[in-house]
Amino acid sequence: MPKDKTEMHEKIIKAATDEFLEYGFENASMRRIASEVGLTVGALYRHFSNKEDMFAALVGPAVDELMKRYHDFYESGFEVMKCGDINKLWNDSESETKWLMNLIYDHFTEFRLIICCSQGTKYESFVHDMTLLEERSTLDYFEKMKQYGMNVKKVSEKEFHMLITANVSALFEAVIHNFTREEAMHYAETLDEFFSAGWKKILGV
Repeated sequence: MPKDKTEMHEKIIKAATDEFLEYGFENASMRRIASEVGLTVGALYRHFSNKEDMFAALVGPAVDELMKRYHDFYESGFEVMKCGDINKLWNDSESETKWLMNLIYDHFTEFRLIICCSQGTKYESFVHDMTLLEERSTLDYFEKMKQYGMNVKKVSEKEFHMLITANVSALFEAVIHNFTREEAMHYAETLDEFFSAGWKKILGV
């Protein structure tokens, strides 16, 4: 038996991760998790009040880190704009795919849970939510760029949304297809080449 609560907590986290990966959130069983770690279901609920809280405990820190890094990245972009060089701004923005992919693979299990196993939780719309965030952030970029004399061609709202959706969704395909980190980083370079050329053409950069 575990010697303290910390050891038991770690056992629960591992058992819960395995359970969610195998069955997904909706079909995961608190009873099976409890049995795996040698607890009653009642004792398990003293560690986590419900199944969704347990899932959130597994993936929440990775999402929080991604959001912080994302915010920092876009704030740094606003600083680059001050030089008025759209090509430098564009080249810096191309690194976004690579650092995102690296971060995802630093927390691969957590993001696999989110992308593949989160139906029934607040994380089930994660890719859609990321798309909306990227869309809003990019539009803010365009508005700010105008202040520094850097203009891009206008794209219809519907087309812009669909293109951003394709761009963001493509990133997480590496998780869905269980790429190794090496495969994923090569794929990130491919995504940059593919989407960068298209965006430059559409936006007139």
